[in-house]
Amino acid sequence: MWMRAMQIAFVYVGTVVGAGFATGKEIVQFFTQYGAIGMVTIAFSGWLFIFLGTRLMIMANRLHARSYEQMNAYLFGKVGVVVNVFMFFVLFSVTSVMLSGAGAVFEEQLHMPAFVGLVLTVLLAFVTMLFGLNGILSVNLIVVPLMIVFSLSISFMNGGEIVWTKPPLAAFFSPFAYVAFNLTMAQVVLVPLAAEVNDERAIRLGGWLGGLLLMFILFSSHFALSLLPNLLSYSIPMAEVVKHSLASFYGLYVVIIYGEIFTSFIAGVFGLHRKLALFSQTPTFVLIVLLLMMYAFSLVGYHALLTVLYPLFGYVSIIFIFLLFYRKMPS
Repeated sequence: MWMRAMQIAFVYVGTVVGAGFATGKEIVQFFTQYGAIGMVTIAFSGWLFIFLGTRLMIMANRLHARSYEQMNAYLFGKVGVVVNVFMFFVLFSVTSVMLSGAGAVFEEQLHMPAFVGLVLTVLLAFVTMLFGLNGILSVNLIVVPLMIVFSLSISFMNGGEIVWTKPPLAAFFSPFAYVAFNLTMAQVVLVPLAAEVNDERAIRLGGWLGGLLLMFILFSSHFALSLLPNLLSYSIPMAEVVKHSLASFYGLYVVIIYGEIFTSFIAGVFGLHRKLALFSQTPTFVLIVLLLMMYAFSLVGYHALLTVLYPLFGYVSIIFIFLLFYRKMPS
């Protein structure tokens, strides 16, 4: 049971974290910019990840839901069809942005052409997806422990002075917004994963471990980032922390950034591929077409589209976690 629970926890963590998490930008935006109150809101976010993530997976297991569409149909009822269509476009957009982020890592950090990172990521994703959920499990079993060790290191090396100030109202809303967005995206992997696990105790334990690990990583990053002056001015604040305090580990940080982007990327690819493969008898061909489309979109850059989709998806995500809490647990 413990081994299965650890696998669930690592997939949970690996699916939630992504480019914004790895760079520190999301953590600054939702927590660290508000000062010491960020410790309180991170703790509350951790509880939400534990409670709602576990509830999501147990609900998926009892419903025998094989995809996020089935889960949304249960939560949203008749509106579930509209939500699923909308979520498909958001998932495709966000996953393509993750691919762009992988190219940016190669260009900005390794001083290599971006297309090298794009092509390598697409190829790695193709190989991973051939193994389905087992492939995702294997990748997360490598990336997540590295991430935990790195988070532990930066928390020991960087203990910024956290100032108590009067927080704005947005600080108290941030845990709901942060968890809602990430959990709604993570369900594309968590739902089918939970449906394949026969042991509900392993699911419950995995949800708890995953939520606690996410809270630990958030706390570690928050303490390290609090050391930075003018932290809102940096596009990759975590890179600044590493350069100043852990310069010798900067290469490892680049690997972890890429790993975190890749785990989120393959989670999105998995959800989209499972949806599209239903309409074809050649799932491998569908996977190839999907990855090529993402490659093409990652080159275009369509931030105007995302500026419209992201806020809308934010509202849908809030409704999602409300319904996740409100709907009766299947017996």
